[in-house]
Amino acid sequence: MPKIRRRPRRISVFDGQDLKKAILAGAAWLEEHRQAINALNVFPVPDGDTGSNMTATMKSAIRNIVDSDETSAGIIAAKVAHDALLGARGNSGVILSQTLRGIAIGLDKKQTFTAQDLAVALEQAAQLAYRAVIKPVEGTILTVVRETAEAARRSANQNDDLITQMQEIVTAARQAVVRTPELLPILKQAGVVDAGGQGFCTILEGILHYMRGEAITSIAMPTPAEAAQSAHLSPHVKKGRVTVEEDFGYEVVFLLRGNRLDVESIRQTIIDMGGISTVVAGDESILKVHTHTLTPGKILDYGVSLGSLLDINIENLQEQSLNYAAESALEHAKEVEQGGNSLISQIATIAVVSGKGFEKVFQGLKVNTIVSGGQTMNPSIEELLSAVEKAPMQQVIVLPNNSNIILCAEQVASLTHKEVYVVPSKTLPQGIAALISFNFEADFADNCKTMTQAINNIQTAEITTAVRSVQLGGVSVREGDFIGVINGHLAVANQNMQQVVHDTLKRMSIDNYEIITLYYGEDVTAGQAEQMAKDIKACYSQLEIEVVDGSQPHYAYILSAE
Repeated sequence: MPKIRRRPRRISVFDGQDLKKAILAGAAWLEEHRQAINALNVFPVPDGDTGSNMTATMKSAIRNIVDSDETSAGIIAAKVAHDALLGARGNSGVILSQTLRGIAIGLDKKQTFTAQDLAVALEQAAQLAYRAVIKPVEGTILTVVRETAEAARRSANQNDDLITQMQEIVTAARQAVVRTPELLPILKQAGVVDAGGQGFCTILEGILHYMRGEAITSIAMPTPAEAAQSAHLSPHVKKGRVTVEEDFGYEVVFLLRGNRLDVESIRQTIIDMGGISTVVAGDESILKVHTHTLTPGKILDYGVSLGSLLDINIENLQEQSLNYAAESALEHAKEVEQGGNSLISQIATIAVVSGKGFEKVFQGLKVNTIVSGGQTMNPSIEELLSAVEKAPMQQVIVLPNNSNIILCAEQVASLTHKEVYVVPSKTLPQGIAALISFNFEADFADNCKTMTQAINNIQTAEITTAVRSVQLGGVSVREGDFIGVINGHLAVANQNMQQVVHDTLKRMSIDNYEIITLYYGEDVTAGQAEQMAKDIKACYSQLEIEVVDGSQPHYAYILSAE
């Protein structure tokens, strides 16, 4: 690569082109260190994605300035901030985008800027970064941003040289990163520094390289395929005994109106009639029924004996290839409205889902739109916003289904005229519970409240393989061990998969629960999953256990307890 022109030893003023090149250098340096930042994962699981999320955010930030000949620093900063927000991925990406927005505010309407101006801009960046999260935690990227702003102010008060100032900023950032384990004990236990803080420090290092006239490798811009939004849709759900999901028979979905309807009794009767993946949700006056069966007529006859049927939908699972887009969701909503329920046409549901099997589960629950994403593939704010805008309804409920997507989803409300509510679901089973609790006769506010409450009734455990050795939370993990993570907390580790599953269930106090759903991942066969379910049933005979093909990456099993 050609070397960047070496600059003079002192620089007192930067213009828009200088700022553009500095930001491009920071993005390139971050890209070069992306995998190393990904490896700074607290948990020893194969899904570290902070480096990837921050790199994707920076790629978005620079997409409209790469070929720009704009000389105004304020305009360049504004473009970067705008595109960073749209392209932000994960918590670290959102905080980074808010940092860039703060810098843009500090440089607003400035053709050029000085060390004093940069200090003001970084102070604004720190303020917005802290505001981006409800409960700021020290020992994270927030600390690093704040301490770099403090260093920028000290330097600006002593001299006007931007290179000297940036050297002191980088030094402060490095020192702050090194101290993060002292401020956040879990980092110290895991033996790592904060990944987000390291990512921000890396960007600053790249900027310093540019200011010194040192060579920086060009960053690879996102391809059209990478930038395009993707959404997939298809059917299936949960609840039952020890069975394996298969594509056969018919999918039967209908609304049942009646008096004093008994949800549990109706669900069990349909299961006893051969219904697979049976879901019955609602109240005493109206229920939504979903099941897979070889004899749809028998299920419908039973429904008629209890009340009146509305919105009947029967699909041949062997021949169909469902593709629910927003248009079909609107058509479905109109059909329900004709049956006497107008509220459902006003509310759209959007879920972030990873794994073909999980996509079928969510589509079986009639989610309006699926945004593909999850661990290591967090969708951007722009992708979530696009899904919201394409929904034909004005009220939208979003299910992030991942703790690292919630913050991104929460930014969407301020970018659209629609009414958006984010149910803070951290796992896919929580998202499923939220959808099941959707009440067809409730308004938007009540559904938001009910769905948020529903996610608290689900315990989620994840079984995966450790990618490194660590001592964390009293659990000793060796690289290659199978580990159990319960509700986001490392719980057990062992070289025997079956033992890890049983120990995990014990830690979940499984005796207090009635139903277990075992979602198996893309590297687990149906036979292996069925055998695991039988082993669990042998130890916990009181449990109803269903095995569902989740096809999720990284995690051999995701267990849902309720």
